[in-house]
Amino acid sequence: MSESLALEKTGRLVSVDAYRGFVMLLMVSGGFAFPQVARQFADSEAWGILAKQFSHAPWVGCSLFDLIQPSFMFIVGVVMPFSFARRQERGDRQAKIIGHVIFRAFFLILLGIFLRSYGAKQTNFTFEDVVTQIGMGYVFVYLVLGRGLRVQALVVAAVLVGYWLLFALWPTPGPSFDPKSVGIPGDWNQLSGFAAHWNKHVNPAGAFDLWFMNLFPRPKPYFYNPGGYQTLNFIPSIATMILGVMAGELLRGKRTMNGKFIRLVLAAAACFLLSMAVDGYIRPFGHSTWTLCPVIKRIYTPNWAIFSTGWTLLTLAIFYLLIEIVGWRRWAFPLVVVGMNSITIYILARIFKPWVVETIKIHLGRNIFAGTYGPIVQSVVAMIALWLVCWWMYRRKIFLRV
Repeated sequence: MSESLALEKTGRLVSVDAYRGFVMLLMVSGGFAFPQVARQFADSEAWGILAKQFSHAPWVGCSLFDLIQPSFMFIVGVVMPFSFARRQERGDRQAKIIGHVIFRAFFLILLGIFLRSYGAKQTNFTFEDVVTQIGMGYVFVYLVLGRGLRVQALVVAAVLVGYWLLFALWPTPGPSFDPKSVGIPGDWNQLSGFAAHWNKHVNPAGAFDLWFMNLFPRPKPYFYNPGGYQTLNFIPSIATMILGVMAGELLRGKRTMNGKFIRLVLAAAACFLLSMAVDGYIRPFGHSTWTLCPVIKRIYTPNWAIFSTGWTLLTLAIFYLLIEIVGWRRWAFPLVVVGMNSITIYILARIFKPWVVETIKIHLGRNIFAGTYGPIVQSVVAMIALWLVCWWMYRRKIFLRV
């Protein structure tokens, strides 16, 4: 049996599995070590672009690498209508389905904590890991499943506006505040004006974590997350997943494939326009001096949820066009192999990837990945090793489900 035919017989939407596989491989790549290598080519514009796109934005802005987390969350929402429809078709009662939803939520929360604790001397109670964030919002997302477009849109608006108000009404530090007191270096470009409500470490989510994180045993008291990531990020993330649910229900619906594609593209365009308006950037007038809400992935601002969803919708539309409408499926097989075992490769990336690299160095020499482009080769080799594990599981129809 050909691999493309095998994909057709799975009964799954191949484009969604391919998109998820693309996202997971991008995560596993670790940015292909482009930022590390780019430091050796400080005068190269091309290397500068690669370094920027394959690393996270320091605060305001967006890179390709920043889109991994919202894409993963968005796809979780996309597959929910398909997943729970199959459960209902096989006769699962509502009580059983709800029990499974609660179990999955707790499992994902604990899985994220477990993976973040790997190599630590004690449990690392942290809640910014993407699977933990998904788990914390999963039950809430399930509650709007099948409730209709209007209800879902109202819930998304309530979540984003409510979270925006939390930050907008939170008092900003006074003029005597020293940013260095919360680990912010002197050369850090702090936001000013109304946008200062979304500055690093001095926002309501940071204040919540200062209390919440110290409720758990830890080697030393928690003061702030160095990267600025916060537990409460899961709240606006719920909006991302619900928007994914809306896209998934569209794809399950009875509209023509072309109609579905057009609606995905139009929804993406609407997200981009809304994001630009909220951020004070409306062509052809250029960027104004005000912003209602900046685009910041590290604290998952409401405008980040809108802006990133524009990209996830557009990317899903492209995969849907190429695979489902045009029918080009063979090229997507390497992505589908990973997409059908996304939890597996996520765990492998956290635990198995360092072991692969170290084992290769033991047997082939410590300097096997030396040289200017050695870090890139190391990243590619590790990614191929993890892909081979997923391929082996795919061939034997072994799929890790939660």
